[in-house]
Amino acid sequence: MIAAADRALRTLAADPQASRANPASALPVRGAAASLSEPERREAAALMRVNHVGEVCAQAMYDAQALAANSPALRETFVRAAQEEADHLAWTQQRIGELGGRTSLLNPLWYSGAFAIGLVAARLGDRVSLGFMAETERQVEQHLLGHLERLPEADVASRAIVEQMRHDEAQHADAAVQGGGATLPLPARWAMRLAARLMTKTAHYI
Repeated sequence: MIAAADRALRTLAADPQASRANPASALPVRGAAASLSEPERREAAALMRVNHVGEVCAQAMYDAQALAANSPALRETFVRAAQEEADHLAWTQQRIGELGGRTSLLNPLWYSGAFAIGLVAARLGDRVSLGFMAETERQVEQHLLGHLERLPEADVASRAIVEQMRHDEAQHADAAVQGGGATLPLPARWAMRLAARLMTKTAHYI
């Protein structure tokens, strides 16, 4: 529990460090490109803020699921996924700064809620916990595809980051299914979509 509290503080208050190179690092332009208009820059920053909130929630959920996992192997699955999601956290936070934006003011609330949901999922059993992971990642992948359509074409840095995130989320979903994740009931999937929609709408502005 002390370690979990430490990771929460690192997620919410520290400057995250990625273990992999930023997908936009090889691009000739990293900052808020001159070709972006002010409305485009604000919209890109808002979309990346939403993505950053998603990564804050991922850290919380996977930490909670690892904490309550019934087997060491399953615990390692969630720890490894959280490590990859930590890269996303660092990349999105860096890009928000480059665009002159800010992270969500409600991140402590998002983290607490996601941690509670992760604990509940883990308590329902390993197959349900993995199924929750798979459904979450599938929904995130669809969400990121929508952001690729909404991001300005000139914002190649943000688009490169989101595309790599989408690829990673798809791999996490596949790994959860292959690990024996159960298909969640339709009402549960609807409830997850509704909660995600509420979070993304709020985080876009706050």
